[in-house]
Amino acid sequence: MKKLIKAAAIVMTLVLAVSMNTAFAAPAENVNGQIMNSFRQDFQNAQLMSTDISKNFSKLTFKMDGNVLTAFYSENGELLAVSRNIVSTTLPISLFNSLKKHQDKAWLTELFEIKADNQNTYYATIENAETKTVLRSNGFGWEIYSSAKK
Repeated sequence: MKKLIKAAAIVMTLVLAVSMNTAFAAPAENVNGQIMNSFRQDFQNAQLMSTDISKNFSKLTFKMDGNVLTAFYSENGELLAVSRNIVSTTLPISLFNSLKKHQDKAWLTELFEIKADNQNTYYATIENAETKTVLRSNGFGWEIYSSAKK
């Protein structure tokens, strides 16, 4: 249960970091050795593109097998989550169909998948002229994660 709460807090932080685009890139040498060792072990064929260091986690963006992914590590080198941007057609069918219902008079501006604790969670940002809404998958459909007027 403690691990699930920790993962939920990390996912919320990640969503904010991704949606706000306020992270600052740092050179790889600023990442501690434990994190770099874990990263090299977890993603052996990866090409590191950038690193972002925050108070609670380090974010390493990398390219592997033609895909751009982001790994999030704790200070002690524990892999917390991996995310990637996706297109709507790669969603599970039930989520794809359900997302279409949320897009009435709105457009999809961001869609990504986060894998943490062997569970995939999807986040979609839909916007119209008045609002920006972030949806989170709940297994079979979507729930509103956040919504704001423009």
